Amino acid sequence: MTTTPAHTGRRWGRFALHYVEMIIAMFVGMLVLGMLQDAVGLGVSHDRQPELAYLVMAAHMSVGMAVWMRIRGHGWAPTLEMCAVMFAPVVPLFPLLWLGAIDAGGLMMIAHVAMFPLMLAAMFRRLDEYAGCAH
Repeated sequence: MTTTPAHTGRRWGRFALHYVEMIIAMFVGMLVLGMLQDAVGLGVSHDRQPELAYLVMAAHMSVGMAVWMRIRGHGWAPTLEMCAVMFAPVVPLFPLLWLGAIDAGGLMMIAHVAMFPLMLAAMFRRLDEYAGCAH
């Protein structure tokens, strides 16, 4: 099959749209579930319990993304890969926190920044699916 510039543009447009959708779904999950958690008195302090706070927040983001990915017709494997990306940054960061090399704020900042390229990496792993060619 010959790829035309218009086809290539649509592919990358779909890829970019999915990336933006994942970011929106991630933040919606984090905000909505975080507000519900706080409303029922189960909020977690980022300063006093940074590990737990991050894991809960990553779970909230994962729920938002998983719901949206399943609505969009993605299978469980890519959905769970995208969710795993929310937890992956803490693998090297928790030990740095425990050693005092970073504080709770640094943990949150670095982990949030790391999520974006990690999401892209997960998407490039399944380029055809996220570019709209297979799913």
